[in-house]
Amino acid sequence: MIAARADSGPVLRTDDGGVIPLLVDRWRSSPPLEEDAVLARAVGPVLDVGCGPGRHTQALAEQGTVALGIDTSPSAVDAARRRGCAVLHRSVFDPLPREGRWRSAFLIDGNIGIGGDAPRLLRRLRQVLAGDGRVLAEVEPPGRPNVVTLVRVEHGHRRGPWFPWARVGIDGIDAIARAAGLRATWTHAQEGRWFVQLTS
Repeated sequence: MIAARADSGPVLRTDDGGVIPLLVDRWRSSPPLEEDAVLARAVGPVLDVGCGPGRHTQALAEQGTVALGIDTSPSAVDAARRRGCAVLHRSVFDPLPREGRWRSAFLIDGNIGIGGDAPRLLRRLRQVLAGDGRVLAEVEPPGRPNVVTLVRVEHGHRRGPWFPWARVGIDGIDAIARAAGLRATWTHAQEGRWFVQLTS
């Protein structure tokens, strides 16, 4: 992820003093061109995990794909609903509708880091997905190690609580996928971003 100054907008602060920008403007916009290849691989119904303001949920619905967004942030859920998205205020680790019947799950914008334990998250998605389901995830570029850290959201003088977060690089995705009973069956790089498809 890109380094950013702490005063340039909301950021994730790591417990070792690092700063990761939160790309709020991108999340509120329509999906950029580099995400088209990921959207094209989505097979419905799609579970958009950590959907934020719902740009992928909305784009999928507009192309005729059934999609449900989930997010733990009430403000993100409200923003997604204002866009007309089907969305629930819920964690991926909570009971979900249609468990075992989702064909695709999205983990874009670093959401493979949710919970700070990527293998556990991917194992949970295996429970949620159908047997032929796929996880479409964004990972970090080559040369970035897999890291688990504590982070918190900061914006100006406001500080959120610390929570665990994982950062997974393309170089380390195979080992993490194997630990969850998955394997990488597609990779794509565009505009400095890296995406993978994981299947069982």
